[in-house]
Amino acid sequence: MQLGFVSAILPDQSFEQVLVLAATQGYRCVEVMCWPRGRAERRYAGVTHIDVDALDDAAVARIHEQLARHQVTISALGYYPNPLSPDADESRTCVAHLRKVMHAAKRLGIDRVNTFIGRDWRASVDDNWPRFLEVWRPLVAEASALGLRLGIENCPMLFTADEWPGGKNLASSPGLWRRMFDDIPDPCFGLNFDPSHLVWQRIDHLAPLREFGPRIHHVHAKDVRVDYARLAEVGIMAAPLAYHQPVLPGRGDIDWPRFISALAAVGYDGPVCVEVEDREFEADLAGRHDALRRAHGFLAPLLDAEHVPASRAARHS
Repeated sequence: MQLGFVSAILPDQSFEQVLVLAATQGYRCVEVMCWPRGRAERRYAGVTHIDVDALDDAAVARIHEQLARHQVTISALGYYPNPLSPDADESRTCVAHLRKVMHAAKRLGIDRVNTFIGRDWRASVDDNWPRFLEVWRPLVAEASALGLRLGIENCPMLFTADEWPGGKNLASSPGLWRRMFDDIPDPCFGLNFDPSHLVWQRIDHLAPLREFGPRIHHVHAKDVRVDYARLAEVGIMAAPLAYHQPVLPGRGDIDWPRFISALAAVGYDGPVCVEVEDREFEADLAGRHDALRRAHGFLAPLLDAEHVPASRAARHS
């Protein structure tokens, strides 16, 4: 597995500055954000470290030169909008830009693009399903033709008042992943697996690895701290941030050695990218750099070859 981080936490740094930080801290890869240039509509959105609208031959050559010089790779291109927005213009814009990101990945020689399915948060899952199929069947077919893997993050996007009651991403639970993959079986269509979102939903974050291992194209390393006393007061129907908070790996409820071993046991050997959303480290750039340093120090030993389970090591010997 390759330890990396998600570039969204560094909106005020250039692409090259992101690579310098990764190399300095010992990260092997970065998931690079590719939002359209402009104002962000939510936290961690609107970050543009590669502008796919300006990706000419010179830009491609420059990116390859920078990656080679700093000896860092790109784990995936990331863009996380709502392609199923009930606003037709917003949906069309999201889908059009996602297609640009896919084609940019192909030009750059990158085989992963990470995103959200999206959702009309005002409607049921069943009422969303026909549009899901209408939008995503052609997107998956196009990604497959380009030789890409689509990693759908399993975040429900159910945190702020404008996301209630259904959230803005269908791909929130194992039952829905199974339904998605049954209806669109192309193996390029998979998951950007973030265990933290299952933990706060009270879903076992290890059991799905056995079923969906072949569909895991990318992994986000984010921890979560559930306040059980607060949960007992507000209940699971409350806004999720009322009873949990995202934290750095090692500062929350996830048993990371067990999780990494479970990933290895199902044959996963791809990127594991730290996603910093820990408010205690976000006040300034120095704090965000410190967050990445701490996360690397905690996770890197777990990804060393000596931590791979014996069963998997024997399988690959």
